[in-house]
Amino acid sequence: MIKKYPFIKITEEVKNNNVNQINDVVYNDNKNRPLHLDAYFSTIKKRNPAVIMIHGGGWRSGNKSQMKALAQEIASKGYSCFAIEYRLSLEAKYPEGILDVKNAIRFIKNNAKKFKVNPNRIAVLGCSSGGQMAALIGTTNDNPDFDDVQNKSKYSSKVNAIIDIDGVLAFKHPESSEGEMAAFWLKGTSTENPENWRNASALTHTDKNTPPILFINSSIDRFHAGRNDMIAILNQNNIYNEFHTIKDSPHSFWFFNPWFDETVLYATRFLDKIF
Repeated sequence: MIKKYPFIKITEEVKNNNVNQINDVVYNDNKNRPLHLDAYFSTIKKRNPAVIMIHGGGWRSGNKSQMKALAQEIASKGYSCFAIEYRLSLEAKYPEGILDVKNAIRFIKNNAKKFKVNPNRIAVLGCSSGGQMAALIGTTNDNPDFDDVQNKSKYSSKVNAIIDIDGVLAFKHPESSEGEMAAFWLKGTSTENPENWRNASALTHTDKNTPPILFINSSIDRFHAGRNDMIAILNQNNIYNEFHTIKDSPHSFWFFNPWFDETVLYATRFLDKIF
């Protein structure tokens, strides 16, 4: 990547006196082991909109620390950000990771005062496979098939906005080329398990109830799969949406400057508009 983009710089963490950080908060201990989140929240206001953050890694790898720089920066703009640990495909197949993040959302709403959150203003943001998950979580608001029946919280997992950073919207699509990693997560290839490939696609669930959505994409076409189809449905239903394709950028653009700052700018402008 350095050869193709010699000008890039890895984003460095910047501490802000107006942002509190609490690491490794247990949000669920009913899945054979505890699951954790890292909280980054602005101390300026009593109640902030929340941004739930989902890391990428092909549903198989990665961890919540990958979201640290984005969380710190967006929190400094007046938000409460939460980087979520969820079970990866080597530990639990689809839809368990989705249920994990939805459980985290309910936990955050239940602890809104502690984390300075307005529980009625929740956005979900994800990168790469995390972007796919974010879009699916947002498009399945109030769908009982995508909630953990063991969770008895009085709060729902409903979110009010979606930010999809280079995550596919449709697994079976002319523009998509998802392969072995998706098949491993979805319990089979598209031929072996077509129902999971369909149900795990946010495009399948997009309708008049879908919340506003922001797409931030690289210049690699396959990560846009389903985006234009989804935008058409959103526009038909007068749902606010916007997309930005960052010219000549790699898939992992959000980890590096100059694209990190551009990503934060698009995300915070969208959040400010919605909330």
